[in-house]
Amino acid sequence: MSVTERLAPRPAAHAPAAPRRALRRQGEASPVAKATVVFVCTLWIIPTLGLLITSFRTKDDANTLGWWTVFTDPASLARFTTSAYGEVTAQANLDQAFVNSFAIALPATFIPLLIAAFAAYAFAFMRFPGRNVLFIVIVSLLVVPNYVALVPILQLYGDFGINGTFPAAWLAHIGFGMSLAIYILRNYMATLPKAVLESARIDGATHFTMFWRLIMPMSVPALASFAIFQFLWVWNDLLVALVFIGPGENQPITVAVQGLMGQQGQGWQLVTAGGFISMVVPILFFLSLQRFFVRGLTAGSVKG
Repeated sequence: MSVTERLAPRPAAHAPAAPRRALRRQGEASPVAKATVVFVCTLWIIPTLGLLITSFRTKDDANTLGWWTVFTDPASLARFTTSAYGEVTAQANLDQAFVNSFAIALPATFIPLLIAAFAAYAFAFMRFPGRNVLFIVIVSLLVVPNYVALVPILQLYGDFGINGTFPAAWLAHIGFGMSLAIYILRNYMATLPKAVLESARIDGATHFTMFWRLIMPMSVPALASFAIFQFLWVWNDLLVALVFIGPGENQPITVAVQGLMGQQGQGWQLVTAGGFISMVVPILFFLSLQRFFVRGLTAGSVKG
């Protein structure tokens, strides 16, 4: 055999067909997992679909026939109308309720986010006596139901004369959401590379500089995850809004939609139209930040 023949590259041995198929299918979900996902998604979609269909039906159809009859009686599609949406807008004053909901949800989302970010930085990178004990106490507050504090807070607000105002809802949502915010942000910040902070500390950076210029930009996924949680919770909240604000000129959209139904249950078909309108903003907010959602939730689940 010549030198050229010995140095020539040999054809690679072909791997068996079964291992190749196994490599291609590695990471692919099993049929059981796919069926489970489809089943769960169907359970979530069916009520929303019924809500949407009912919002376009006439009052007589909504009161006498189930929404699923549109699939067995296609002729009922010709009776669809948008009158419920116009009636809801006129009766519930949804334009002002939308503004009120934004006035409540935005400060109640970003204020606890900023405060919790400072606290999470301290728990993750600063040394002080009782740090771990204090963190455990804060996290343990997650198991305390919110409604047990409503009466004392309501009495306290009455003493200060802020019942029925936006600050009453802000303070309540900030207090109820602070524990979850600190927990999520601290676990995420603990996974960040400490070498970056050590280099900044050698260069003479202060804690505030490291927090604002290093930690905050790297913590965007966790910040977005909590922002989604908090905004959806505040926007869809009815209990806190009823207790601390109530019906009136400051009522958010949840209270306005709830007021469409009378004491005898009449007008429930209008609630479907109002409820679907109120769903638009949370859906858009979630879709705009969904790429950060999973990253922020899973970053601190392995270490930290």
